[in-house]
Amino acid sequence: MKQEDFNIKSLGLPRFISPLNLSNVEGDGLIDYTDSRDRILHNHDLEYVTSCFEKGEVPLSFEKSGPCENLFFNPAATRAAIVTCGGLCPGINDVIRGIVFQLEGRYGVKKIFGIRYGFAGLTPDFDYPMVELNMDKVDEIQHNGGSILGSSRGAQDMSQVVDTLERENINILFCIGGDGTLKGAHAIVEEIAKRNLKISVAGIPKTIDNDINFTDRSFGFETAFSIATNIIQVSHNEAKGYHNGIALIKLMGRDSGFIAAHAAMAQQDVNFVIVPEMDFDLHGDKGLFTALRHRLEERHHAVIVVAEGAGQFLFENAYAGEDASGNLLHKDIGIFLRDAIIEEFHKQDFPISLKYIDPSYIIRSAAANPNDSLFCIRLAQDAVHAAMAGKTDFVVGNWDAEFILLPIPMATKERKKIDLESDFWGSVLGTTRQPSSLKNH
Repeated sequence: MKQEDFNIKSLGLPRFISPLNLSNVEGDGLIDYTDSRDRILHNHDLEYVTSCFEKGEVPLSFEKSGPCENLFFNPAATRAAIVTCGGLCPGINDVIRGIVFQLEGRYGVKKIFGIRYGFAGLTPDFDYPMVELNMDKVDEIQHNGGSILGSSRGAQDMSQVVDTLERENINILFCIGGDGTLKGAHAIVEEIAKRNLKISVAGIPKTIDNDINFTDRSFGFETAFSIATNIIQVSHNEAKGYHNGIALIKLMGRDSGFIAAHAAMAQQDVNFVIVPEMDFDLHGDKGLFTALRHRLEERHHAVIVVAEGAGQFLFENAYAGEDASGNLLHKDIGIFLRDAIIEEFHKQDFPISLKYIDPSYIIRSAAANPNDSLFCIRLAQDAVHAAMAGKTDFVVGNWDAEFILLPIPMATKERKKIDLESDFWGSVLGTTRQPSSLKNH
């Protein structure tokens, strides 16, 4: 990686003074503007930083997000649009509300439009009318889950999308979505650049799986694993209610098992966590079935949490096609494990009572909890600050407890995954007390 990979694009020289009336003087008791030279280290390890300075190199860093003194867009003439794409996630409405309140309430932007049903709403073929948004219309939407704008998956003709932006005189497009949405947003940026237009595209990363690259946390994730802990608790009660009772819970996690791992640690009633990052066997001395039987013989109940993308190698033909966004579909590991466990213990003549729980849609359609809601507001506010200053092709992220700006291509370069050699995974194993490996070799 090079520092150029983390530099944020700008539409041009900012010529308008911000109406926020903040300060540039430290210690005067007023909020300060953020300078584009303010940076957050990518790696704050002392040995790395010292090594860079010894070599005469500047350590890799991100641009810190925040309000800018000079703006590219004149607030009085700015027209902004908001679009939400992909799967639902707690906090979407909080982000929409935060953007509208920041644009209208602090910058004085009067023309804000909501795009219906994802990027399809920017394509004339679907004929979805835009809705005008203001603070009154979005005042209480944070109390509801889902998205007031609706969502959709699937690639659209970005030439037609930019046609719509140009026709409607949109200056800023806020894209709330995950990997596929952000890749689409970058494609819009490229089409805008071909036409030499001055339209900012700002991303707010939405992924309930918390798998956005170079981002410690994505909105909705904390709410998701918080709700999952309650489900684990009642599932644990269900398992304990029967001799050799098993509760098998499938949670979200297409490619990364962060929800499953965090929920298991938070609730501390889980005995086995199966995530996409790990390899494991069902049979054999070190396989899952053997470890599960030992648990049942000792305690007569067990709780298993499996992430939806785990164990795809167990299927004879794991390819299940792609969704409309181009994401690989997975075979249902929850149902597979349920049937495999029942069949195996029947063969062993070892009686069990297994209950299977899949709460995925309940979780992702919930309203954000207070801490997630607060996080959403910060993301929304900083997205507006950067976009009004003329920055484009970026997402607002969170790194080392700081809010940063990250180029969309870096955010979508690869998915963040659990490091099975990390202290975090060690804590998961310490909490569940499952074997460090469920692999025979």
